[in-house]
Amino acid sequence: MQNFISGNIIDINGRAIYSGTVYWENGKITSINKHDDVPAQYILPGFIDAHIHIESSMLTPHEFARIALTHGTVATVSDPHEIANVCGMEGVYYMLDDSRDAKLKFFFGAPSCVPATSFETSGAILDSLKVETLLKDPRIYYLAEMMNYPGVLHGDDEVLKKIAFAKKINKPVDGHAPGLRGNDAARYIAAGISTDHECVSKEEALDKLKYGMKILIREGSAAKNFNALYSLIGEYPNEVMLCSDDKHPDDLIHGHIDELVARAIRNGLNIFDVLTAACINPVNHYKLPVGLLRENDPADFIVVDNPESWKVKQTYINGEKVSENGASFLPHKKHSIINHFHVTEKQESDFVLRTESKTVRVIEALDGQLITNEIQVSSKVLSTGIEEKGELQADLSLLNSSIGNDILKIAVVNRYADAKPAIAFIKNFGLKSGAIASTVAHDSHNIIAVGVTDEDICRAVNMLILHKGGLCVIDGVEEMLLPLPVAGLMSDRDCITTGTAYSGLDKKAKELGCNLKAPFMTLSFMALLVIPTLKLSDKGLFDVNKFQFAGL
Repeated sequence: MQNFISGNIIDINGRAIYSGTVYWENGKITSINKHDDVPAQYILPGFIDAHIHIESSMLTPHEFARIALTHGTVATVSDPHEIANVCGMEGVYYMLDDSRDAKLKFFFGAPSCVPATSFETSGAILDSLKVETLLKDPRIYYLAEMMNYPGVLHGDDEVLKKIAFAKKINKPVDGHAPGLRGNDAARYIAAGISTDHECVSKEEALDKLKYGMKILIREGSAAKNFNALYSLIGEYPNEVMLCSDDKHPDDLIHGHIDELVARAIRNGLNIFDVLTAACINPVNHYKLPVGLLRENDPADFIVVDNPESWKVKQTYINGEKVSENGASFLPHKKHSIINHFHVTEKQESDFVLRTESKTVRVIEALDGQLITNEIQVSSKVLSTGIEEKGELQADLSLLNSSIGNDILKIAVVNRYADAKPAIAFIKNFGLKSGAIASTVAHDSHNIIAVGVTDEDICRAVNMLILHKGGLCVIDGVEEMLLPLPVAGLMSDRDCITTGTAYSGLDKKAKELGCNLKAPFMTLSFMALLVIPTLKLSDKGLFDVNKFQFAGL
């Protein structure tokens, strides 16, 4: 049976907009005919998120699809790195299985760095043989972000084997190299790394572009680089893509790649350049079987009201209408549970920290960035009012003053086995009381917590141990929890339910004094040892620039 839809057709490759009708049959476009007298709507290829960790939406792939389809997203290039760090190969296969009937076209990669470093405890290890097994699977489209750029530069044998095999079977290799410039960037790219989504400045992006790398402009819930990089779309329209990397459920309710397209065009960029980045480049780079509104292509396209508001009216996948006017036609389903959680409850004394040093290193979190700074603070400030010599607590005296030094205690607790928590200090979370904690803690996803007192931190950590994963806020007798039973990363509920619960936690954290735009998203990256400068793993404080542990 032949189907058709009429409107103003946006031909991105031909850089033209004309009125006409699209015909399709058996999921493929059979013809596109030009004619007048069409409805006041626009038809174009669907949007593609060129790099995202579905787990960071706290939704299973199926539930992610149910909301993303309403925003005109027809495909994602997805790195299952997060669940692989928790559950290994079984985690990757879980994502493939859960996405099987989700209509949205998920293109998963083989995680290249599980664990991200040897300086933390993860739930699994994917060596080069396991990565090769994944890359041989026709459902796996690329080698996912090579975070271990020092390993590339220093010729690590396991790292090079993974890259070599991907190149051998002609699958692209994604990059991850924050701040890498000059000769080191050139060497990293020459090894076969084709993309980077970590650029925070246009200068850094230009440096990588000149060596032949594709730049993915990232705008997620924590890392927001669009404003710094969007002008690249007009200057290098064939070399850039749009991505989220990490998108929390409360943000996903309101928009996805459609938001970035609208912003870019409002900022004065050419519509065809923007849509080339949002729709065309990911298909060409990753060789994706996604339709681009051409004869004989899969009938993957969207209908929007106009090229100003970009309100998505309908989304079609393989000729099937899967959403209309904000409603998804994808049915609810029951999700199986997979997890890896083996740790017993902690005692308040486990979070006591003592030092005889005169100064203490402090992580300085930066709002909207994954990178951090390192600052030095007198240990006397952190031991004010503490009778036990050398015992350090949050900087309560200054925290509650007008100048507000805002230095809190941060802890990372191994979730895979009982071990002593790693403790340090962090600035810019702003809590005046209580604690927040999460089992979404990149990349090994141990338990991470920030709080004002050892008691609050301990209670928050134990709540997550009891529920085997989630996010929580503790304030006095008040306790709030978002359970994440799937690997301690994802809910088994829908986006609205999950996003609403997450918004409640976010609101409560801000009521306690946190001024960060996304407190839990920022918290989740404070254990990520491959992004400068100072981070905390379950094994201790880590200097990313020197790539070694740092004393407190």
